[in-house]
Amino acid sequence: MNLSAGTVLVIDDNEAVRTAFDVLLSIHGARVLAAATPTEGLSLLGREAVDLVIQDMNFRREATSGEEGVALFHAIRARFPEVPIILLTAWTHLETAVDLVKAGAADYLAKPWDDSRLLTSVRNLLDLRKARAEAQALRAQRTRARESLASEFDLCGIVYESEAMHTLVSTATHIAHADVPVLITGPNGAGKEVLADIIEANSSVHGKPYLKVNLGALPNELMEAELFGTETGAFTGARARTGRFEAADGGTLFLDELGNLSATGQAKLLRVLQTGEFSRLGSNTTRRAKVRVLAATNANLRAAIRDGRFREDLFYRLNVIELEMPALLDRREDIGALARHFLEPGFTLAPDAVDALTRYPWPGNVRELQNTLKRACLLSTDRTINAAALALPAATAPAEETTLDRATIEQALGRAQGVVAQAARELGMSRQALYRRMDKLGLRQPN
Repeated sequence: MNLSAGTVLVIDDNEAVRTAFDVLLSIHGARVLAAATPTEGLSLLGREAVDLVIQDMNFRREATSGEEGVALFHAIRARFPEVPIILLTAWTHLETAVDLVKAGAADYLAKPWDDSRLLTSVRNLLDLRKARAEAQALRAQRTRARESLASEFDLCGIVYESEAMHTLVSTATHIAHADVPVLITGPNGAGKEVLADIIEANSSVHGKPYLKVNLGALPNELMEAELFGTETGAFTGARARTGRFEAADGGTLFLDELGNLSATGQAKLLRVLQTGEFSRLGSNTTRRAKVRVLAATNANLRAAIRDGRFREDLFYRLNVIELEMPALLDRREDIGALARHFLEPGFTLAPDAVDALTRYPWPGNVRELQNTLKRACLLSTDRTINAAALALPAATAPAEETTLDRATIEQALGRAQGVVAQAARELGMSRQALYRRMDKLGLRQPN
């Protein structure tokens, strides 16, 4: 058992105990510091980088109450809250030790201790300490990267901590100035519109018209009128009206739920993307507009192309740059940050609430998380939101991970020539979800 990763401070008034720990832990590679009194121990903690403390409960030969140990424990927790503490206790102090474990002590060992159990506990705590330090360093690195990106670009208030989102947002900012269409894919509620906002805010046409059309909210007969405008008499009750392309001339148009666009609308959209020309409904007059198009969809457009529901030439015209927004399930590091962002002022999250939020699969993604926090703040009688106040439904596995069989995935991988990201897009799921499903089915990642 190798303990070379850490420094252990032993605080015990008994020299024989200190020597025993020094020998035992040093043999297994740990660096051991020793202190005979609480004052000396706290002084060493202030001077040395200590990864673990092992402390006695009494420091005078006549003392048996454990009060000195309790005071030392709380002093260490107050000044060095990240350092784990193992308590050395006699059987008479067992109840006190249990109370201190509830208060944050990492473990307790009865005297005389079992060397095997002691070494296991020390190793586990040192490994955990190292993992937490690495995670903290990674978070700090990511924070610096986010702050650097935010100082250079307008990130429109987006909240994230994951590496996946940082890569995606960074890509969005760096392609923002390119005068080409962008297709943003991903599940409903994941934040595709925010990504479009970031692209527009950092584009060369920022400050010019920026219009948004939710094609999923429009009946087919009104889509073309909304996008391209109408002339009086084009249909019953129609009046002359400017369409979104015309109104967005010189700026940006965001088309959400692109997969709902009708066949005629697709043809007209392709024409305006290729030539900048369009006609209002009911008119033969050709009009021109120069518009940067950003489109978003949760639909599997490649499957729609195979089924004849979406034009392949339009897909490739829009897909000059494709950005895939991951589901919240695939970027769990973002859940805590987003949850705190969505809390009403004055509210906080209890530890069990953070646990519940992280475990839940979020089929409705960021939108569901936002609504959950809003509801909890409205209904809670306490300013601290606990797990019960979240009222999360029982977690179930996402359908996309449970319904795809081995043959379907193998065929998709074959058509994609082994490119998992391309196969995932074709199957209408995230890359991470496809990896999980492949793992469950025992499918190897293609070389």
